Amino acid sequence: MIRLFVALALTDRVAQSLAALQSGVPGARWSTREQLHLTLRFIGDVDERDANGIDDALSVISAPRFVLELKGVGAFGGKNPRALWAGIASNEAITHLQRKIESAIQRLGFPAEERKFTPHVTLARLRATPAGRVMDYLTDHALYASMPFEVNSFALFSSRLTPNGSIYVAEREYPLSLGA
Repeated sequence: MIRLFVALALTDRVAQSLAALQSGVPGARWSTREQLHLTLRFIGDVDERDANGIDDALSVISAPRFVLELKGVGAFGGKNPRALWAGIASNEAITHLQRKIESAIQRLGFPAEERKFTPHVTLARLRATPAGRVMDYLTDHALYASMPFEVNSFALFSSRLTPNGSIYVAEREYPLSLGA
């Protein structure tokens, strides 16, 4: 079995701007450079046959390249925050690409993703972090914005869980087209 997800890789410049945000929160396990990505669809554990079918389905997706900008920060978990993230500036192209990927995965017989697509990059996982400290962090970094960057492809990643966090490997990259 292999654990898979579809995501956008980040440029080194964007990853460096995110690294500058990664401090000052007790109980935070900050994402490493290798862990920073923007998930388009989590798939989960699949066998080799299903993995090959997913690869085939993703390889025929046609969508144009686009420019993306990360913007703002947030937290998942409400009163008991469990993760910090960077969001994106409004962008219809990423929603279009995500819908195409979701449709391709569903056509293979996988269940629909139940959660609403909320594009984000996970900055840290939190454990026993006081909500007040999280609010301070969100206030301090509310105006964060990355430089705009071009998205030329998306990728199928594998994920291996370890005691030190997940290890992600880009198994296959799928180019986006120059035009619509």
